[in-house]
Amino acid sequence: MRAHFFRCCPHRGHRHILDLISPAPGLALAGKTHYFTHMGRQTDILEFNDPGLVRRLCGPNHANLALIEDAFDVYVEAPGSSVHINGDAATRAQAGEIVREIYQRLERGWPCLIGDVRALVSVVGKDRVRAAAVDAIIPFPRRAPIVPKTPRQENMIRMLRDQVITFGVGPAGTGKTFLATAYGASMLARGEVTRFIACRPAVEAGEKLGFLPGDFNEKVDPYMQPIWDSLNVVLGRDEVERRRGSGEIEVLPLAFMRGRTLSDAFVMVDEAQNATVAQMKMLLTRLGERAKYAVTGDPGQSDLPHDTGSGLSHALCTLTAIKGIGTCTFAADDVVRHPLVSKIINAYGKDRH
Repeated sequence: MRAHFFRCCPHRGHRHILDLISPAPGLALAGKTHYFTHMGRQTDILEFNDPGLVRRLCGPNHANLALIEDAFDVYVEAPGSSVHINGDAATRAQAGEIVREIYQRLERGWPCLIGDVRALVSVVGKDRVRAAAVDAIIPFPRRAPIVPKTPRQENMIRMLRDQVITFGVGPAGTGKTFLATAYGASMLARGEVTRFIACRPAVEAGEKLGFLPGDFNEKVDPYMQPIWDSLNVVLGRDEVERRRGSGEIEVLPLAFMRGRTLSDAFVMVDEAQNATVAQMKMLLTRLGERAKYAVTGDPGQSDLPHDTGSGLSHALCTLTAIKGIGTCTFAADDVVRHPLVSKIINAYGKDRH
């Protein structure tokens, strides 16, 4: 039996047959990792059951494989139902961990896009790639679940499940708002609550925008767009509009929460660093029966006047020892946006001006 071994040309996207190599005599092929040696570098062949999943594992235009190649200086090909990894022993092992985890996620029906692969690559060298835990996903009826990209995202999902009030704090781009929105939308879609309510302090980020034209929704929606964007991703635009029309979904400024009792609802407070101490107390004391809260923000990015204390910082100091309240603190290495974002955050963190 002979196997084609493909090698990347120096220019990405151009591949050619480098050589034909033969496996060791008597080597069994089913369900195992096989090894071939060529020009001093071995090739691991990972065999899988479903060639369709292997094609999805590669990503659009083999983008997932290209990311793995660039990260570990290996050559990766995926003919049929197998994945071939050529490189030295350490980098083959690291790349193989990621390939197996991607396949397992796809086999469960979970998504694994380029951002998920980038997150897996980022943890190699710090720790072994951990299989995504079944109890730390956000399920949706008739849709693929939301799978955490980092261990702290896993922790936040578990807190949202187990605690009544969860604080998710840390720098921009770590997925706090998206996870909180997705978890609340999942509870609504699965009938665990009857309402999803999201609010933000209507504080301008260092700019004076003046009065906005239009009706109430047209005035406040620009402030709330990140929440609507997340809802549209996890539920779909048509379902969001339907549930908004029926009153099941509300997205409004924090000030409009005064005087309400929030029962049988998932309540999300975003950009909570811009809430005053009085506003935060007002909001948290609206908690009713069968309700959950998620409070997200970055204490280091408050847009409040300098002489006004942040309700988020005050709550973190005052409330987190209370049973039923949990805090998940993210760091720059949890950033799941463009890889440059974590470097920008670290650079600003070192800047004292």
